[in-house]
Amino acid sequence: MLHSRKLRYIDEIARCGSIRKAASRLNVASSAVNRQIIALEEEIGAPIFERLPRGLRLTAAGELFVEHIRGVMKDYQRLEARIRGLKMPQAGKVTMATTVGLAAGPLPGVVARFLDQHPRMAIRLRTDGPESVLNSVLTGEVDLGLGLNLSPAPGIRALASFEVPLGLVVAPGNALARQKQVHLADTIGMPLVLAHTDSSLRDVINLALAPLNVPVEPLLETNSMEMLKQLVKIGTGVTFMNPLDVIEDCRRGELAFLPLADRHIRKQPLKLIARARAPFDATASVFVEHLTSVLAELTAEFHSA
Repeated sequence: MLHSRKLRYIDEIARCGSIRKAASRLNVASSAVNRQIIALEEEIGAPIFERLPRGLRLTAAGELFVEHIRGVMKDYQRLEARIRGLKMPQAGKVTMATTVGLAAGPLPGVVARFLDQHPRMAIRLRTDGPESVLNSVLTGEVDLGLGLNLSPAPGIRALASFEVPLGLVVAPGNALARQKQVHLADTIGMPLVLAHTDSSLRDVINLALAPLNVPVEPLLETNSMEMLKQLVKIGTGVTFMNPLDVIEDCRRGELAFLPLADRHIRKQPLKLIARARAPFDATASVFVEHLTSVLAELTAEFHSA
């Protein structure tokens, strides 16, 4: 730590009220301690101690300085503890809010891998809409938030950000299922089952479909991602989702995800967020590292597909 010796000397003198006693406790020469104090007083341009016949007493500037020193030393001790925790994490827990779609998609596998590697750690996961995820992080109810299309907000920092494409989701027996990608024009006339109009996903879908200049008349609208997937699986219709929502279904061969080739379609931002000034303990830091790494692998897989 920068100037750690000087800071320790001043803190010890303030506690002992004497250079001699402080030097004895620090196991250094009194002259060496005195030189450091004089040099520091010259550096800040004000006396830190008032020299009295029976010892030293903090000046007003010294009181401020010692308050700062003790804060710095406590912060440094916390930092050391967190670094030790990263090397040998102990029991702990992390709380996170995420959306229903992500919780039903890749997160179970991601979390299972983490808990398998860190059996003494625990995760508390709650699901809700994007705005509720954001508010839960802002109010400190949870350590982390993970969601698509999260709005920027004061007091929030993005720990990681990824771009997730929109695609057509069809049953394996659909005529388009074997294609590597499709155009929106290929979907004209197909029966649609879509996310509800008050969802951020539907906003992305509406923007994507707007250039077609055809009315969007879905057979069904719902805020249940699971219902949409089930309807597609039994052949009721097709839908638009991001690959994270259906990754496990596609791996089991129950659905097919087809990226959209139309250039005007914007990707959805997936963000892992936390409060701007909230410190992380070792458990949260390790989980963030794990989650960021796995999400980077998954999104890279989508882009290379």
